[in-house]
Amino acid sequence: MLWRPRRPGQPPGPEPLGEEHTPMTEQNNDLQTYAPPQVFVDQANGGPELYEQAEAEGTEFWARQARELLTWSKDFTTTLDWSNPPFAKWFEDGTLNAAYNAVDRHVEAGNGDRVALLFEGEPGDSRSYTYAQLKDEVSKAANGFASLGVGKGDRVAVYMPMIAEAVITMLACARLGAIHSVVFGGFSAEAVRSRVEDGEAKLVVTADGSYRRGKPTTLKPAVDAALEKGGDSVQHVLVVKRNGEDVAMTEGRDVWWHDVVDTASTEHAPVEVGAEDPLFILYTSGTTGKPKGVLHTTGGYLTQGAFSMKYTFDLKSETDVYWCTADVGWVTGHSYVAYGPLVMGATQVIYEGTPDSPHRGRFWEIVQKYGVTIMYTSPTAIRTMMKWGEDIPAEYDLTSLRLLGTVGEAINPEAWVWFHRVIGGGNCPIVDTWWQTETGAHMITQLPGVTVAKPGSAQRPLAGVKVDVVDEMGESLQNGQSGFLVVREPWPSMMRTIWGDDERFVQTYWSRFDGMYFAGDGARFDDDGDIWILGRVDDVMNVSGHRLSTSEIESALVSHPTVAEAAVVGAEDETTGQAVVAFVILTDDAAQEGHDKAELGEKLRAHVGQEISPIAKPKRVLIVPELPKTRSGKIMRRLLKDVAEDRPVGDVTTLADQTVMQQIVDSLRD
Repeated sequence: MLWRPRRPGQPPGPEPLGEEHTPMTEQNNDLQTYAPPQVFVDQANGGPELYEQAEAEGTEFWARQARELLTWSKDFTTTLDWSNPPFAKWFEDGTLNAAYNAVDRHVEAGNGDRVALLFEGEPGDSRSYTYAQLKDEVSKAANGFASLGVGKGDRVAVYMPMIAEAVITMLACARLGAIHSVVFGGFSAEAVRSRVEDGEAKLVVTADGSYRRGKPTTLKPAVDAALEKGGDSVQHVLVVKRNGEDVAMTEGRDVWWHDVVDTASTEHAPVEVGAEDPLFILYTSGTTGKPKGVLHTTGGYLTQGAFSMKYTFDLKSETDVYWCTADVGWVTGHSYVAYGPLVMGATQVIYEGTPDSPHRGRFWEIVQKYGVTIMYTSPTAIRTMMKWGEDIPAEYDLTSLRLLGTVGEAINPEAWVWFHRVIGGGNCPIVDTWWQTETGAHMITQLPGVTVAKPGSAQRPLAGVKVDVVDEMGESLQNGQSGFLVVREPWPSMMRTIWGDDERFVQTYWSRFDGMYFAGDGARFDDDGDIWILGRVDDVMNVSGHRLSTSEIESALVSHPTVAEAAVVGAEDETTGQAVVAFVILTDDAAQEGHDKAELGEKLRAHVGQEISPIAKPKRVLIVPELPKTRSGKIMRRLLKDVAEDRPVGDVTTLADQTVMQQIVDSLRD
């Protein structure tokens, strides 16, 4: 018998689904559902009792998980302090070390020979690290960082490609009690500068470069450019030699990894830290231009990360080969590459490159090469590979796979079904996970040995997590009604604040609804009580799983000398989920110069890529005579979204000038 846990407000205990749900697929209200194969159910880590236990035990459910899944140097006596909401303290008087939990304890338990990391470079070079070897590398890095003056509480900015040294760096920081701040390697020098300055980083760890679609790239020059404009707190830049590109080295500041780390001792005692001591800062886009430094602490973050590794991914550490395709520059690479898998003692693959280099079968070649059993990737990647055709994955042996997962955005049913059928051979449960940088770990997801999956729906809260869908007044909505997705109770891996700005933390996440965390997403419960995520309801877009602020992109556009004003919207896109479409008004001087609109549009796209990141480049830049505004001056982006998605323009009665939209449409037609 399979079970469905109940939604908030229903009586405790799971609701039986009935024996009729045990076949692999069936039709339910015109929606095909997928039950897990019985062989998977029989060996699954988690059953319906997880939901029952979480309901019955309350916060002590998490205390039990923390003690069972982590090693504490000093046990905690208090599970949750919620005396000053929304500032939570989990396991506050306990002490531990994240790197010890990710590496040392596995060696001490006799699993030092187990492979921890299987690194695959884009050019095809590869290297593996056992847990014993990883312990040595992390210890050497910790000693090397300490020799550069890094200690407990110091911030270390990390601007790295997806190589083993990136994970080693994060763990070395944790070993020292230092706080890492990873900046995605595709971000611009300006993005590096703002994050280094906000966190007052003492050390920057980077690489000479990496490889991207068969060509060498550079990273170090962006760090140099960033530090020319700011970052006075930085004392050293530590550089990994990855691809041998010539890079400038500033005497007295810049040092090579191989000179500092490779020569260091492999003996290093992990620093004992409090459960509430900071582990990392990770910046994410906000509805205002300045990115938010999301702060995560140690004990609660590791607890929920380890718990979700064990149960969402049904991880069997002794036999599974796990691969999360995310970069460590994003929270997925923190929780489900650097920490979660290693804390649970997994063997995992990390890959430097893209799905199409050196060929479009690269992902499947890696699955075949390493015998990957669990694969966690994005809907954008899946949709891209769908376009390339089924004949490409058909060339590879994918029978090692037993579980698939998606992350970053809601997956459309067509892509879900393709992933299930073509990649999973119809036999792999898919976990469609909803969570955020701010939540730290999975919040809504299937439990793979329990849930009858509905393509396109994340379905149910993780055991121990309380989410709801509410109306404008914060009242729970009935099934079938769309509203705002909220979390009603604190959870262990929740962000603790915005770095240096408690007030912004309160205003951004806790002011919309009294006593509830507002995620910024819309959602609805269907007739079965399953959750469907409806996308952002604020000014943040989700493009290929990356959160991009409309105001940040607009600011980048306006910084170009030809642009007087800009408005950005997210338009539906069959590959990336959402695509950035920009509407710009030229300055009088630029308009008089008679620019070619297509050529200028390309220049503005490139400008955004340089100012923020290539992932933020608008798919289209449309030069228009005016923007639709209300009498109070607010830009009506919903009308621009109608144009971007080629729909009839909606109600214009609230505009100060109701002819503006027709002017825009006529201009674009011309």
